[in-house]
Amino acid sequence: MTDPSGLSKAVWTDADFPQMGWHDSRIHALGFLEDDDLPPGRLLLDLDYIVCWVEPARRQKHFTFWVAPATLVFDQAWDITGDLGPLHGSLEIADLHRLDPPDDHPDPMWHIEGHEFELKLRASGFRQYIRTPPQHVSRQVLTMTERGGLGFAEQAFA
Repeated sequence: MTDPSGLSKAVWTDADFPQMGWHDSRIHALGFLEDDDLPPGRLLLDLDYIVCWVEPARRQKHFTFWVAPATLVFDQAWDITGDLGPLHGSLEIADLHRLDPPDDHPDPMWHIEGHEFELKLRASGFRQYIRTPPQHVSRQVLTMTERGGLGFAEQAFA
């Protein structure tokens, strides 16, 4: 699948990490699930993933963006720590880092560095589901109507 946004697939994993970027992606909701039918300690983030930044056209001043609602899932997440605030609005990601394990356990440390927050956790990897086709918009975030509300669906649009 290839579309005008440049999106090549709708499900990404930690194997794709070097090609991905979360800068300025907005987190709308965060959930932690434990279920008998699923692996323990699943951290889910509902976010607007910026698929592509589009340079301003000639005589234009501002970037436009291809943005899609996405669910980022860390299975078997543990050792979760973080710091919020002081918040003056939304949770926007500055960068997501994969760090070498600080001990003998093989799971890497994941560091979600945000503007005014940070979240660190251990997990073997992640999956990210792009839930709807990307939309070309003039801002880095979708409205609740454009994104279909909040959600943690682990199903890609295609």
